[in-house]
Amino acid sequence: MDHEICLPERSDGTAGMLFAALREALGNAAVLTGEDIPARNQQDWSTLAPQPPLAVVRPADTQGVAAAMRICAQYRVPVVPQGGLTGLCGGARPIEGAVALSLERMVGVEEIDPASATMTVKAGTPLQSVQQAADEAGFFVPLDLGARGSCAIGGNLSTNAGGNRVIRYGMAREMVLGLEVVLPDGSVVTNLNKMLKNNAGYDLKHLFIGSEGTLGIITRVVLRLSAKPGCTMAALCALESYDKLVALLNAARRGLGPLLSAFEVMWPDYWHTVTQRVPGVSNPLPGEHACYVLIEAQGMEEAFDAPRFEAWLTRQMEEGVLADAALAQSLADVQAFWGVRDACAEFPQVLGPHEPFDIGLPVAVMDQYVSACRAALRARFADAVALFYGHIGDGNLHIVACVPGAVPQPKEDITAIVYGLVQQFGGTVSAEHGIGLTKKKWLPYSRSEPELALMRRLKAALDPQNLLNPGKVV
Repeated sequence: MDHEICLPERSDGTAGMLFAALREALGNAAVLTGEDIPARNQQDWSTLAPQPPLAVVRPADTQGVAAAMRICAQYRVPVVPQGGLTGLCGGARPIEGAVALSLERMVGVEEIDPASATMTVKAGTPLQSVQQAADEAGFFVPLDLGARGSCAIGGNLSTNAGGNRVIRYGMAREMVLGLEVVLPDGSVVTNLNKMLKNNAGYDLKHLFIGSEGTLGIITRVVLRLSAKPGCTMAALCALESYDKLVALLNAARRGLGPLLSAFEVMWPDYWHTVTQRVPGVSNPLPGEHACYVLIEAQGMEEAFDAPRFEAWLTRQMEEGVLADAALAQSLADVQAFWGVRDACAEFPQVLGPHEPFDIGLPVAVMDQYVSACRAALRARFADAVALFYGHIGDGNLHIVACVPGAVPQPKEDITAIVYGLVQQFGGTVSAEHGIGLTKKKWLPYSRSEPELALMRRLKAALDPQNLLNPGKVV
């Protein structure tokens, strides 16, 4: 796939003037060029090859971001925003001739307001630090993903991250009340709103949440905090059919209500791979089953909510919805159950080179899609490996596919099969990872031409010189 982007030509003299202007505005330590550019700033977690940027700029505050953006706009030099660099679609990967603007120095919680139940935080702050600060203050940040120790909250918002608890708390945008953003021309839009109800004109924050740094650079955030759960219950369940899985999901929504915090599904190919090949992962549900579910519920009073969860689970067994189930008896059990679901992090060691996918589908057709996708991959590659799992309660399916021993992996063929079927089943090519560079070609499979045209109009209106993260998304 061609990711080349046409940029304005410039001479070494222009680059020298650019560097001098950036250093004068931000200080020498904030501008890295040549051999001083760290390897980490040359790529993200996508499989794209590293690309050294023209320079790495590391502002310490919003004013520094604005100054850097104004200077780069003056010299017509593109800017690629970077947070924790944990994105999987190339959204933070530099492009040739562009400045990488890293928010790594913009870290820290500015305020926790208990009365408003809000936190004001700088965009470069790691998600785990945000979670810990909320916990210490007696609150809860429900956004959670495997890269929590590395990803930055600004990047989480720029991709509208999902994670494990969307079924209860929603996507990242549901947790945001206010933003501060630097626009492509260097102007600053500050609306650090703390109010749940604020209908004073357009809700501009939603322009930037999920826009992957193509419309503005998020610098500060006001997060809506949740009440800290008093207890966590979990069960691993085995089911005889996908129809019973859907019945279980509906029963969980009705019977557990707001307690339900996660509904994670694993098909047998995934289950057997992680329980048989990943060290330290045990199988609490022996036998062969059609699918497996990790259900998590979070309550406020363990004496009341834990028996309620157990009674609900018992009813599902008595009514024949479940074939088998293991109930967590301790927090260690809860963590062990999540270890089965999170064992996908070991796939690079277990499977070797492979292609990961993050798609969304209507829950009703998800098992049909899995069967069709598995069959299509094996029809094209007889020995193809395809593993299916995900946050099915919110319609998000993850796929890991590879052809063992193939060098290189037939990425384009695998991708065409996966996304071609997504289009047929009325799904989305990106449920929570964004579009970036790697999925841009496939975006029309999920968005109509009028929608794409409107995206392009928004981009042209806010960034007429196409200098902010050019070539990404649209």
